[in-house]
Amino acid sequence: MSSMSPPVRVGMLCSRIRVEEKLLLAAFEQRNIAVTRIDDDAIVLDLQRVALDVDVVLSRTLQHTRSVSILGVLADFNIPTVNHVDVVSCCGDKVRTTAALAAAGVPIPRALVAFTPEAALSAVEELGYPAVIKPAIGSWGRLIARVSDRDAAEAVLEDRATLGSAAQHVYYVQEHVAKPGRDIRSFVAGDDVICAIYRTSDHWITNTARGGVTSNCLVTDEIADLSRRAARAVGGGIVAVDLMESADAILVNEVNATMEFRNSIAVTGVDIPGRIVDYTLSAAAGIAEAVPA
Repeated sequence: MSSMSPPVRVGMLCSRIRVEEKLLLAAFEQRNIAVTRIDDDAIVLDLQRVALDVDVVLSRTLQHTRSVSILGVLADFNIPTVNHVDVVSCCGDKVRTTAALAAAGVPIPRALVAFTPEAALSAVEELGYPAVIKPAIGSWGRLIARVSDRDAAEAVLEDRATLGSAAQHVYYVQEHVAKPGRDIRSFVAGDDVICAIYRTSDHWITNTARGGVTSNCLVTDEIADLSRRAARAVGGGIVAVDLMESADAILVNEVNATMEFRNSIAVTGVDIPGRIVDYTLSAAAGIAEAVPA
């Protein structure tokens, strides 16, 4: 009888196969791990008996509400997931992320949340102009507005109020940070800050989805410490931490639980998909943990 352990059975929960998912599948293949694709458009979960023939699920689902629903059910049936539903739920909501970071003492830009346009306008004027209005749930720099006066703020808030989604009626208002034409994104796996990049743009929004250009960023002690503290605050796992350089300090802006990384591999020289795969396999073995307190 063979003493070899059976191969790990991995499921990849995804919306579509983008460059990132192709890279992850290739990294699993290099480790001789077969992956079952779980299409979140087609999945049907029996809420009385969830039976997936996998040892761990790597979530690459794009839609926040769908992701939280599926991962929550899997957690209830003790199926390990990367990331855990609590991490995904926190990171997908800027209000919860900011509150978690603040509660953990992580330095962040000042932020206020309101639930009517009138209250949101008061929040903007409390912070002062310019200020940034963001959707509480969203990514890729979409629907973010920098407002420089009351007329602009009223126009943006009126626009948000007419949108049908209830999520758009949570008004997240953030202090504007005059960053030096770039921000920093670090990648954290468990307690290891594996690399970081600068995202540089002539536009004040520096997301790569909006044209930001990546380059390698040295992981200094300060960046590593802030990244670990931010990851710890949201529950750990595999996350990307977005940081901004202000005139006085480096601030944590957001934490992402299902990050893109296609533009970060070549400039850093780090095998990011390989590190994600290794962490996922450790989760299947029950040895992956959140960042220690």
